[in-house]
Amino acid sequence: MIFVTLGTQDKSFKRLLDAIDKLDLDEEIIVQAGSTKYESSKMKIFDYVSGEDFDKYIEKADIVITHGGIAAITSALKHNKKVIAAARLSKYGEHHNDHQKQIIKEFVKDGYILELDDFDKLDKLLKDIKKFKPKKYSSNNKKMIKMISNYIDNDNHKSWYNRFGIIVWILLIIIILLIVCK
Repeated sequence: MIFVTLGTQDKSFKRLLDAIDKLDLDEEIIVQAGSTKYESSKMKIFDYVSGEDFDKYIEKADIVITHGGIAAITSALKHNKKVIAAARLSKYGEHHNDHQKQIIKEFVKDGYILELDDFDKLDKLLKDIKKFKPKKYSSNNKKMIKMISNYIDNDNHKSWYNRFGIIVWILLIIIILLIVCK
């Protein structure tokens, strides 16, 4: 089974579903389409699925095809699935910017996933992924939390409010007193 997830963006990603629909696949295809309205006799399409169903479909899938969202990619990798990711692009009105290209490039560079950048070559990529041996995914959450904590704890990176909050409150009280005492 192939599980396709397009995330929860408010913009359509019809381009990916068109590429899948063109193929002659002998596999069940389940799609979580989000805001993408699409009809196909080849795919079972849901707008949204519960978290429980999402996990169930990922667990059952042999291949996950997804947009370039970090949550979708890491969910599939945590279940040791082979992942093909395609970026939503701003030039097609699929996203506000092209940050998904960078996200996908990093996962590809680290050997976790394959990228679909030429939608006309999806059939070849589906053959390639069967031989692909993805690197075992391990989260770096602890490292990220430590890095963020160090950043916040460093005096040079405190927010303006944390640095000057007491001064703001004193000035606010003085202004209120001046207005009331007039």
